[in-house]
Amino acid sequence: MKNFKSYLNEVVKSGNSGINTSHQDQAIDKNTNMSVFSDPTVIKKLNAWVGTIAGSYVLPETAIHNLRSSLSKIGLTFDEVPMMEGESGSVELPLTSFGGRFGKGLTTPHDEFEVDDGISHQVEGGLKLVIGYEMQEDNSCRLSAHIE
Repeated sequence: MKNFKSYLNEVVKSGNSGINTSHQDQAIDKNTNMSVFSDPTVIKKLNAWVGTIAGSYVLPETAIHNLRSSLSKIGLTFDEVPMMEGESGSVELPLTSFGGRFGKGLTTPHDEFEVDDGISHQVEGGLKLVIGYEMQEDNSCRLSAHIE
């Protein structure tokens, strides 16, 4: 008869935890430092992760909420999405990493503070999330998203 401790050792050695991983988890490589936004492979992997939002939704707010939740797991946040008006369009939202940066740098004057989005110091101008939408005939909304 196996005891619980030997079962745990088998799971750890085999690398199989028995947990189903989603497509989003598979897009993120565990060996890549996902906080280096100047690396093009990081942006490519983030876009693969963000691209899973593509599809038709009756309530696009639900899909955007799920996207916000997924991005917050790696410290990326974006502002409230404005109302989607018209038959189609896109919305550009600036991304912030871990709430941005505030404080002193090595070259900051004594009477000033550095305040930015936490990404601009790695990527000129920062990153933005672009959400495209298009209303369908059945009153559903087709969404797409990517990071630029």
